Amino acid sequence: QSVASAALPDWPKQIQRIAFGSCLDQNKAQPIWAPILASKPDLFIFGGDNVYASRQPWLLANLESAYATQAAHAGFAKLRQEIPHVAIWDDHDMGLNDGGAEFPHKQTAKNAFMDFWRLPADDPRRNREGLYHALTFGPPGQRVQIILLDTRWFRSRPRVTDQRDAPGKERYVADTDPQKTMLGEAQWQWLDNQLKQPADVRLIVSGVQVVVEGHGWEGWHNFPLEQEKLRRLLMSTRANGVVFLSGDRHIGAVYKSLQSQGYPLFELTSSGMTHAWSAAKEAGPNRLGSLVTQNHFALIDIDWGKRQLQLGFQNTQGEWLQKENI
Repeated sequence: QSVASAALPDWPKQIQRIAFGSCLDQNKAQPIWAPILASKPDLFIFGGDNVYASRQPWLLANLESAYATQAAHAGFAKLRQEIPHVAIWDDHDMGLNDGGAEFPHKQTAKNAFMDFWRLPADDPRRNREGLYHALTFGPPGQRVQIILLDTRWFRSRPRVTDQRDAPGKERYVADTDPQKTMLGEAQWQWLDNQLKQPADVRLIVSGVQVVVEGHGWEGWHNFPLEQEKLRRLLMSTRANGVVFLSGDRHIGAVYKSLQSQGYPLFELTSSGMTHAWSAAKEAGPNRLGSLVTQNHFALIDIDWGKRQLQLGFQNTQGEWLQKENI
């Protein structure tokens, strides 16, 4: 039986618990699946770097081999069989470290992604550029919208730092060139439409961090005009219930960004299912609590009665590392 023809689990009718993780090296041990499966989420979100295949020169064979290796992990295979899941890519499963629109093999890598994640024949991602996608679950009053942004396919090159590894300027510095984009025109238009759909909780997944301050790695802050455009779009569409989910950084953390108007924007970064950055230290002006520097995944619990979200992290033993309530 081919991988593609294996049945996918049914979508959930309603959602109370979502698990989320990213940065999954197919060649590393993966004890993380035991606590993820034990947590019994209604949905699992793969937030990018779901395999590592960015060695240059880039070869499709290396990406296909990475996917095959990942598919063979027993815990991963069990999750795919039993738990509804969605996925977006980031740089290492697209194929170029810190890469964007300039990557010449992105279409070939996208084809492999669509095959691996078994996208249906009529899926809109098959007929447009990039891999952005949205889904909605649950009845009115308990409606959860998942918006998966593609922050790679259309993304302009960020401005390289003049002080490599300096705190706050590690790799990139802010670029206010109005021609530069994070999402590209078509995806911006699509996002505008999505944010106007009715929902009570909106989880917007971005491979790279969105509102996080205090570092010079990749993130929306590389393009402050795009970051501001996103904030303005949330205001103009009156999109309620937004929480950002991001990966990429090999750390876990929760952030709260105060806006001049509107509600505070929360961001949950969960990155490092197989190889968190154990020595990570950085300023976190808008971080709540400390960095999670051990391998982990995130859990989002929705208490519809109390109208409350709990964001938290568990390690490979299923121990809680941190919890924040919204």
